[in-house]
Amino acid sequence: MERPNAWKTYNKTELKKVEDTARAYRQFLDAGKTERECVEYAVDALEKAGYVSLEKAVAAGKKFKAGDKVYLNKMGKAILTFLIGKRTMADGMNIVGAHIDSPRLDLKQNPLYEDGGFALADTHYYGGIKKYQWVARELALHGVAVKKDGTKVQICIGEKDDDPVVGVSDLLIHLSQEQMKKNLGEAISGEDLDIILGGKPLKDTEKEPVKAQLLQILKEMYGIEEEDLISAEIEAVPAGKARDFGLDRSMVMGYGHDDRVCAFAELKAILDLKTTPEYTCCGMLVDKEEIGSVGATGMQSNYLENAVAEILELQGAYSELNVRRTLRNSRMLSCDVSAGFDPLYASAFEKKNTAWLGRGVCFNKFTGSRGKSGSNDANAEFIAKLRRIMDENKVCWQTAELGRVDLGGGGTIAYICALYGMEVIDSGVAVLNMHAPMEIISKADLYESYKAYKAFMLDA
Repeated sequence: MERPNAWKTYNKTELKKVEDTARAYRQFLDAGKTERECVEYAVDALEKAGYVSLEKAVAAGKKFKAGDKVYLNKMGKAILTFLIGKRTMADGMNIVGAHIDSPRLDLKQNPLYEDGGFALADTHYYGGIKKYQWVARELALHGVAVKKDGTKVQICIGEKDDDPVVGVSDLLIHLSQEQMKKNLGEAISGEDLDIILGGKPLKDTEKEPVKAQLLQILKEMYGIEEEDLISAEIEAVPAGKARDFGLDRSMVMGYGHDDRVCAFAELKAILDLKTTPEYTCCGMLVDKEEIGSVGATGMQSNYLENAVAEILELQGAYSELNVRRTLRNSRMLSCDVSAGFDPLYASAFEKKNTAWLGRGVCFNKFTGSRGKSGSNDANAEFIAKLRRIMDENKVCWQTAELGRVDLGGGGTIAYICALYGMEVIDSGVAVLNMHAPMEIISKADLYESYKAYKAFMLDA
């Protein structure tokens, strides 16, 4: 029952494809450190491939037919893609869905203050993090500030070679006796994750001169005032590029593998669909998964349902019943990462049911925690179908659970989509250091996930 190592199955041609895919993925990671940047990347790639905006299609009264390509950009933070198939949409779609938000530090709406000769920014961490991992390291600022007149200002500081970086300080070891007595979860508190932004006072300024200097810089660079930060979304993320990891270059190290590795594999699979599929193919890159899939751009919103309704209308087939049938009859891979086995922490895993780096795409019948609470428990019939699809398309695959029973757990968007009555299973890539500023994946698993998502979408 042991699954083969994917690296052992590759010939010279396939090894080149693995490397080419990994190279493109590193570029995607570097370009998309926020959900907004991921959407911009995806829209550009989709439009070059002939996809049209659903809003524009609706406004123009376009009639959709088999082979047509359409996407929905949801508030610049989530995106849906559809390749219209030969069969009626009411027969269901083949859906792959991943999320493009990742753990980070968000600047608060009133973030700036001065203390001890420093200008600092208050933050509120986003998603599940180990707080101690985010101190004493280089951070970059990415995001947007929107002025009262609607002008949107893009912000990116800390990624160019000559850019400054920012970060959260930590207490020096010589004075940290009290801190070191605390457990890992308490040594750094959420309110301690304030970012140092500057330390130079503005000349001839008495009140908060260092903060005044910082505000002058923001005014000169971006034309924004302190008040504009109220309507801003600025994220502090690890600075620097994704890199090959390991002396054998078999892995990729970078920020945001969870879940941009699945998002990239999904997007690449969609872009590489060159023929009209039997069933409509739908790709979803969604927001807010790390905080419960809430909000207008999270999976708990109804924009998938609304997009299906709009497409059916432009096919002349809209009815509430057809919308329900389309979603109920669909099949979905909820693409999210899984915990990769780490020999340094072997006690957290159960070896017969764990994800191994290098053994291909991973299927999780259920996630959740303890008694499968909060999970989507996929049907045996659907898993059997996936086994057939993977084996017929020579995809290396494995199955796993998220750690030992009763140790912890997690969730994905699978259970939300299952509310429509469709068949859903979690599928993704094994990751080391999940939710850390620096995560690690295997290039082979990325490539096999791409193959798996493409094969699934084309299955008839």
